[in-house]
Amino acid sequence: MATGTSIFLIALGAILTFAVDVTVSGLDLAAVGIILMIAGVIGVIVSLIWIDRATAPRTDRTVVEERRERI
Repeated sequence: MATGTSIFLIALGAILTFAVDVTVSGLDLAAVGIILMIAGVIGVIVSLIWIDRATAPRTDRTVVEERRERI
């Protein structure tokens, strides 16, 4: 999940939780909003960890030095 999608889920969940004042039979919109916000926060954390690992410098490089003999 990309960072932008995660932020969208957080915003959508906040709107459903705090701004919508509609009653739907058999569905609690506040609970759905909280679930979307939690999923968005988890997505942001996973995205940041993934970006950090992708841009971290590699330390497992092997340096091979070739020496030429003089004749």
